Amino acid sequence: MAGRFADEKADFHPRAWLSRYRRISIGYLTKMLLFYHGIGILLLLIGTYAVEQALPDYKEPDIPRSLPAVLAAGPIEETVFFGIPFYVFGNAYSVLVTGAFWAAIHLLNTTSLTINSLAFGNLLFVVPSLFFSLRTWVSGKGWFSVLVHSAWNGIFFAAGCSTGDFTCTMTDSDINGTILTILLSAGLLAATYFLYRRRKSKERRELQRNSESNK
Repeated sequence: MAGRFADEKADFHPRAWLSRYRRISIGYLTKMLLFYHGIGILLLLIGTYAVEQALPDYKEPDIPRSLPAVLAAGPIEETVFFGIPFYVFGNAYSVLVTGAFWAAIHLLNTTSLTINSLAFGNLLFVVPSLFFSLRTWVSGKGWFSVLVHSAWNGIFFAAGCSTGDFTCTMTDSDINGTILTILLSAGLLAATYFLYRRRKSKERRELQRNSESNK
């Protein structure tokens, strides 16, 4: 049994959190997704309780959300903070820096910057997701990270709307905002694909030069 799940155990270990996954099938990536999101949910629950005990007047921020903005966060955030930095700099450490910034700005997902209204739970939940996105891009499966990011946001949006945890709308108040969001998402995806193709072309040229020099 231990041998059967050797890859999972190795990838679950924190020392592997900046490296490529040992396998990249959809099923295996889904396991990694559940692993990191499971840690995020645990941190969310424990952290929220701790914050509420330390700050009796604390209130989880309620930011109005629209469905187009929620779904567009997948392609926009994944490309800006993970895909583009990876294809530009070519290493996981640069993505760790931009990913850490991505995680940090989730703390400011609030209408007020007072200590009693910062989005601590939001920050704690996304910290493990940082490593999921980083490793998925490094493993050459960035498209999967984009899709599951939007899908997870959609699920969270539906759950929050149904329970009344936050204010939500199915459309933006301004149609121009929705159009701009769509265009921005498409443009960033196109830019990321261009960088991906350029990186692959560079790798092929280097491989060819090394092959010729060894003859």
